[in-house]
Amino acid sequence: MFVREIHRSLGNVRRRYAHTTTSDPETRRHTQSALARTLNNSSRQPEHTMNPSPNNLIKDVLWHLHPALPGMLLAVFTLLFGFGLGIVFGLNEDIIKARLKASTAEVRESVYHGNDATIKAVLDKSWVYMQRAHLHASGLGATALGLILLASLLGQSPGLTRAISLALGAGGLGYSVFWLWAGFRAPALGGTGAAKESLKWLAMPCSGAMVVATAAVAVLLITVIVQRRAAHPSK
Repeated sequence: MFVREIHRSLGNVRRRYAHTTTSDPETRRHTQSALARTLNNSSRQPEHTMNPSPNNLIKDVLWHLHPALPGMLLAVFTLLFGFGLGIVFGLNEDIIKARLKASTAEVRESVYHGNDATIKAVLDKSWVYMQRAHLHASGLGATALGLILLASLLGQSPGLTRAISLALGAGGLGYSVFWLWAGFRAPALGGTGAAKESLKWLAMPCSGAMVVATAAVAVLLITVIVQRRAAHPSK
């Protein structure tokens, strides 16, 4: 675009110069001066226009990523949470299971009415819930990070990018915490159903935020694809 403008300007100046070759010397002098200025300006074309440098490219990417940094930080925390759970579970599985069993012992008669089979079933499912926390944190953290990067590069407004990134980051982290918390609470409440119900205030907003934000990224991506095809129908 810049080169075409230069060529157009040079053509206009040359035509004026040819038209005024028979005119008075003062007019020719002004035309020649204009031609010299145009040629001088063309030699000063910005370096990044002719040859984009890696530094300029990095600055442009960072500028687009800046609104998404809070959400990206939460997504990284989610990954660390998942990795941390894996380490803790691997090193302290017996201690954790003993703690869950102790919770059932406190309410063995009042909640379970001495039913050992029910206690065992609840303990087994509580441990599964805690493992789900580890799996969800690892999966949702990576998913959130990827979707945030994609949303940042779609060229949307900073406010929309920040909202999507926060929904993905906070949603993934909160939903992972929900599974861990439900696993810890279930033995004392008499079952995982009661634990999930008591933490519905956490699970529903977090899972909803993840779904809505993911759908928003999909809509934005489709919009960008349609707009590009409309602008370049032959491609």
